[in-house]
Amino acid sequence: MEAAEGQAEGAGPASFLDKFQTQRYTGGFNPESWEQEFDKIPMFMKKSPAEIDPEQNPDLACLQSIIFDEDRSPEDQANTYKNEGNEYFKEKNYKKAVISYTEGLKKKCSDQDLNAVLYTNRAATQFYLGNYRSALSDVIAARKLKPNHLKAIIRGALCHLELKNFPEAMAWCEEGLRIDSKEKKLVETRAKADRLKRAEQRDVRKAKLKEKKEQSQKEVLLTAIKERNIKLFLEACKEEDEISDGLAEMSLNGLNSDSAMGTKVYLDDNGNLNWPVLFLYPEYGQTDFISAFHEDCRFIDHILVMFAELPPWDSERKYHPSNLELYFEDEAREEMYQLNTENTLLQVLQHQRYFVKAGTPTFLVLVKLSPFSKNYFFGKKVHRLK
Repeated sequence: MEAAEGQAEGAGPASFLDKFQTQRYTGGFNPESWEQEFDKIPMFMKKSPAEIDPEQNPDLACLQSIIFDEDRSPEDQANTYKNEGNEYFKEKNYKKAVISYTEGLKKKCSDQDLNAVLYTNRAATQFYLGNYRSALSDVIAARKLKPNHLKAIIRGALCHLELKNFPEAMAWCEEGLRIDSKEKKLVETRAKADRLKRAEQRDVRKAKLKEKKEQSQKEVLLTAIKERNIKLFLEACKEEDEISDGLAEMSLNGLNSDSAMGTKVYLDDNGNLNWPVLFLYPEYGQTDFISAFHEDCRFIDHILVMFAELPPWDSERKYHPSNLELYFEDEAREEMYQLNTENTLLQVLQHQRYFVKAGTPTFLVLVKLSPFSKNYFFGKKVHRLK
């Protein structure tokens, strides 16, 4: 921090020591609490109180009134606040330092160099508090008063660096180096800003290439889905006539997956689609998830694996592969379609009334002729696929 140009006047320590000696020889001195007694004397205080109570600390209140006497010139008062802020800064009490520098600036003294120092010191304090934009505003204000103020330029370059404004940081460094070509901090900051700028540009290029590649892959995937006449349900559609059977309405947005596993449909090396598929068991509120269901694989192939052993939630031991029926729901018409478990996934997805929602085909699994199934389908129209 920049040192004060003058010293604030105040009472000498002799009166306080005389008072302490008087207490000692008149019986007021307590040897067991001498440290506390000393800490009440301003010149021996290790830390000043946050708020000064005239009754508790009359000597300190007296000193404060002398230091910040409004009868003193604005320049003297501003300088005193600057010195106070510097002391707080040394103690790393940055919040109080900000207050002191701000009070100094409020004096609106005519010494523009002093005001530039107050702005620069407050900027340094704000910087250590992590308030980089406030710090940058202060150094800009300082440079308006003193354009070649090197400390303000250095602090401004550091602020831009923290804000990831790398070109601006380098520009500020160049300005400072025209004043002092050997200023170490500016040389180091310019080198760091240049290195980070290059890294940022490289990362941007990589991100764009990755985005372009992913977009290309999505378009290839969408083309494969269109060629198979598979329809994607668009979340924005509310009415049945808004759900187009035509391929032109298909969108990449329909490939977004809401599955808990975060998996998505993909094309394998042989050009076949593999879908994340969700099975729902409404009777027990259970689910099964297959992350990669090959489009040419039959439903029965997965059912036999999934129920090779009866699940623990099947308390009645009735979920045998031969007892199970699979359905999908036509939400627009509120109708159900029963699958033939010998069908492949592709055959079902190509059905004119099947729409893939959120990128994840979903099917219901129920036990045939069970009381729950009869009640579940009561009043609903059910179609059976061949």
